[in-house]
Amino acid sequence: MSLDTTRQPPEQAHEGLRVYLKPRVIGMLFLGFSAGLPLLLVGGTFSAWLRDIGVELASIGFLSWVGMAHSIKVLWAPLIDRLPVPVLTRLLGRRRSWMLLAQLVIAGALLGMSLSNPLEHLEWVALWAVLAAFGSATQDVAIDAYRVEAEARHRQAAMAATYVTGYRVAILAAGAGALHIAALQDWSSAYALMAGLMLVGLITTLCIAEPEVHANQEAEIAERALSQQLGNTGSGWRGALSRWATNAFVAPFTEFFGRYGRVAIVILLFVATFRISDIFMGTMANPFYLDIGFSKEQIANIAAAFGLAMTLGGAALGGFMVARFGIAPILILTAFMAPATNLIFAWLAYLGPEPQGLVLAIIADNITGGLAISVFIAYLSSLTNTAYTATQYALFSSLMTLPGQFAAGFTGLLATQLGWIGFFCVTALTGLPAIILAFALLKLAHPDHVARPGID
Repeated sequence: MSLDTTRQPPEQAHEGLRVYLKPRVIGMLFLGFSAGLPLLLVGGTFSAWLRDIGVELASIGFLSWVGMAHSIKVLWAPLIDRLPVPVLTRLLGRRRSWMLLAQLVIAGALLGMSLSNPLEHLEWVALWAVLAAFGSATQDVAIDAYRVEAEARHRQAAMAATYVTGYRVAILAAGAGALHIAALQDWSSAYALMAGLMLVGLITTLCIAEPEVHANQEAEIAERALSQQLGNTGSGWRGALSRWATNAFVAPFTEFFGRYGRVAIVILLFVATFRISDIFMGTMANPFYLDIGFSKEQIANIAAAFGLAMTLGGAALGGFMVARFGIAPILILTAFMAPATNLIFAWLAYLGPEPQGLVLAIIADNITGGLAISVFIAYLSSLTNTAYTATQYALFSSLMTLPGQFAAGFTGLLATQLGWIGFFCVTALTGLPAIILAFALLKLAHPDHVARPGID
């Protein structure tokens, strides 16, 4: 395991705010929009649509499993890292071709959802939603890899900042925007317009330049050694295919576990539990607001629009706090704050449909979420070897959501059995493992003292 026991000063480029004028940094704003748009359309907005037309809570809870595509994207991330897309890769390059393909799939699936009636053919809506979710997860893998590879290390913070801004604007469009359109017209119109907004990502992908990636000699040496250990030294197409599969599917994980040893298990458990309480909250948020008496307009204006401002404020605050205090203390802080905000929603359930109560709950929840976004992106990036960008980052981001997404399928049943107050009190307890593991990491692999491998 490679540990750096002294804090290293960050690389300084002396660019200041001019870094935000870089074409690729600007491009991340629009790619972030493209990545964020489908998330709520198969998540919170999707659940609001289903609840608004009378679908039962249990069915809504089970349909939240659609979002598990983002939690298992690590299974096909090695293909995105290594396989070309016929015709498109030759024209656009490796990262852009996968982005374009995924964006076309998302747009088509959202259009299919807009043309389906959940009350008559719920299975068709679910099928289109699954396709949109898989397209969205694939796009995330490609964009994450592009973001790390497209610019030098000292510009990564600016890349992440513009990405998160675009992502959150898309959340506003898919949340508040879709709810307003549904209130003025209908849900089919809302989803058809969202499908059209995917043109933002399509046009951006066609305009940006493919990043130049240089071979990592250390990784190539390690891959040859791994193939020899596994006996993949045969000749012919079978030997070549076996070595390719080893390098694509095995090498990224053996490198990570070789670097951290047994501590890797603790790191992965922490990544898997850090956002569980947030995911529980997000799945049932809109049904909760509707059930206790808030209108779609109130949800759009307070929970979505005002919530976006609070999230961006929290992200900006998180960026400052990470720069000032480091990653570790902010990880600890957000590990405590995330489950605590669930208790505020239990209070809101007791209070009822009071706008002031919703405002206070949204302030607490979304500022906490913004803080968590900043610190967790920084932490996950520090764990990634640049030789295996897409696959290792997909591993971390998949684990980040998988346990919560799976358990979220039962949140409808839990809310029905316990009521909303009991539901939020119980889900707050799911944050305890992350708190314990965060303190364990301070001793085993301090987030601020781990050297990031790979080349810039």
